[in-house]
Amino acid sequence: MTLMQKLTETKDYIQSQGVKDVDFGLILGSGLGELAEEITDRVVIPYETIPNFPVSTVVGHVGQLVYGTLSGKKVLAMQGRFHYYEGHSMQTVTFPVRVMKALGADSLIVTNAAGGCNTSFSPGDLMLITDQINYTGDNPLMGLNEDELGPRFPDMSEPYSHAYGEVAKKVAQELKITLQKGVYMGFSGPTYETPAEVRMARLMGADAVGMSTVPEVIVANHMSMKVLGITCVTNLAAGMQANLNHEEVVETTERVKADFKELVKQTLALI
Repeated sequence: MTLMQKLTETKDYIQSQGVKDVDFGLILGSGLGELAEEITDRVVIPYETIPNFPVSTVVGHVGQLVYGTLSGKKVLAMQGRFHYYEGHSMQTVTFPVRVMKALGADSLIVTNAAGGCNTSFSPGDLMLITDQINYTGDNPLMGLNEDELGPRFPDMSEPYSHAYGEVAKKVAQELKITLQKGVYMGFSGPTYETPAEVRMARLMGADAVGMSTVPEVIVANHMSMKVLGITCVTNLAAGMQANLNHEEVVETTERVKADFKELVKQTLALI
């Protein structure tokens, strides 16, 4: 089955469950899926029921699509994303973004939990992603290009929308939330980075390091979607604190989720 055939099959199924036009796609990362609970007039679709969807296997990722209204916009939220390190291909990881676009979404909000490698960051900071570095060693656009989805060589000059970023900064100011800004560097995982890799990332211009987001944003740009990206800096990266574990990631997102949810909701209302 071709990618276009898979997309059509998946789109038709999701629409048959009561999903109509979508304004914004939302990808909610580790510990941040609770935002989907605030969506009204909800339609909930578990991943395992959706044709061509894999299943999320990570703690803190629920594994369902939630459709409805948030901040006056029609949104389709992924409660739990797919990761390259789970053994999925890059094409599988990014397939839900293709589906969001097929359902009418021209914009995407991506969130993640990441390690801060900028020495001025603290655990619990929120960071507006201004740019990204693909250090996964792979690219979701490798192979045959489907011209009806996007160009063979997409422009990545503005992977994250400057206009959306400006709105998020203003909202953060009004809410008195500290919003750092910086570059997100995507590694393949599932190991956390070594202290030497973190020093390298910092030298290369990264402010935060993580294991997601980069492929989805590449595919969103391929399809001319506007992207807003927000990171929750859950810990300082390797070599900057004693040790790293996933429990701390979930605990930190728990602590800052109220600020995070308010920032996303109020920004969504204005963009």
